[in-house]
Amino acid sequence: MKTYLLPKDGSFYKANLHMHTMISDGSMTPEETKEEYKKRGYSVVAFTDHEALVPHPELTDEDFVAITSYEIATNFGPTEGGFPFEQTYHMNLYAKDPAKDLSPVFTMSRLWPPHAEKYLSEEAKAVEWPREYGAESLNALIARAKEDGFLVCYNHPNWSLQDYRDYKDLKGLWGVECYNTGCVRAGYPDTMQPIDDLLHLGERVFPVAADDAHAGKETLHDCFGGYVMIKAEALEYGKIMDALEKGDFYASSGPAIEELYLEDGVLHVKTSPAAKIEVITERRVRWCNRGDGLTEAAFDLSDYLVKSGEVGEKRLPSYFRVNVYDGAGEEAHTRAFFREDWE
Repeated sequence: MKTYLLPKDGSFYKANLHMHTMISDGSMTPEETKEEYKKRGYSVVAFTDHEALVPHPELTDEDFVAITSYEIATNFGPTEGGFPFEQTYHMNLYAKDPAKDLSPVFTMSRLWPPHAEKYLSEEAKAVEWPREYGAESLNALIARAKEDGFLVCYNHPNWSLQDYRDYKDLKGLWGVECYNTGCVRAGYPDTMQPIDDLLHLGERVFPVAADDAHAGKETLHDCFGGYVMIKAEALEYGKIMDALEKGDFYASSGPAIEELYLEDGVLHVKTSPAAKIEVITERRVRWCNRGDGLTEAAFDLSDYLVKSGEVGEKRLPSYFRVNVYDGAGEEAHTRAFFREDWE
């Protein structure tokens, strides 16, 4: 019997989950953003302008979904003048309700840039959620946001000058950016390490690749690099958000993962032409296929699947995930799959 780890049914939809427009410090209007991304095959964009939650229902149609979202920052030091080059938590909040224009964790005194105020309701301007640098404050924020119907993603830890000490105690995150186009092209690439670290600590976090785009139509220098491919029943707001919440997607900067399933203990992976396909467990790379133009691979995981469930005290939770690399060095990553996913 086949157990599909990426859903068998539905269609893939290309999505950018991190984007800034003229509402904050981006250079394109929301309408221009939709136009440019649709030209390049995207069906979904999350409009994550800084600090201000602004829905864009006018942009959603039968060919495009605009996710209602925003990005917040909690800096270690002073906040005047934008984001200083010091430690800072940046998080994207994605609303399950497309009409949501009020966030319980909004902080009016942290609104940046100031011109975003004109997009806010009077009710929103009255909200002042306290923020302090550190896991205790962030965990309270994450919990409240989740309770109110948001998925919370931890953004670009490398650019944010953060390390294990900053994220090890975070609880309840939905996702973590493993690839951020703006940061990669500025020389601050992220990796899967924070995700594996949090998985080891028992947090079920998903890998996210996104643009964090700010550029105008003239250059588009930080656009169209990282994205997620969402497998959903239909291109509808609710179904897209449901697929994201369940982890029915993979992160990529180039390679495609077309099919992923287990059958009789063997993991089958079908991809676009790749140079390497590997399976990572909670401990290390366990299986790896290399070649020029690989489009599929099969890995016998039967022994691992049995032993990973043996009774006994274990320091690390058992999981496996898949990485795909193409000849240009671009990569794709699935989420981690745990025993409940393959049984």
